Amino acid sequence: SAYEHFYPLLSDLNHEETWALLTDRSNKVLSTLQVSRGGISGTVVDIRLILREALNHYASGILLGHNHPSGQCKPSPQDRQITRKLKEAAQWMDIVLLDHIIVCGETYFSYADEGIL
Repeated sequence: SAYEHFYPLLSDLNHEETWALLTDRSNKVLSTLQVSRGGISGTVVDIRLILREALNHYASGILLGHNHPSGQCKPSPQDRQITRKLKEAAQWMDIVLLDHIIVCGETYFSYADEGIL
């Protein structure tokens, strides 16, 4: 269902953007926020800004989503690194990174579905 939230935000863009959904303990979305907007092949994600907003909204979970305008859904080394860093940092505050979704038009890659989160 995270893909359904991210699809209208990310599916038709010609540049990369990253968004986060902040959730409560029941996984109800508390807030949707744009984390970054970049160029054709990348964008910068600041984990501190995501965690600040999560704390301000008393969130228990984070769903991270970004797009690959190229249509290639394979995670890049940078995607893997930001996922690992956000997961580790959030754990210190008892916040769970529930998933990281890469939207590629009509398809997507989910770290949780692939069991690598």
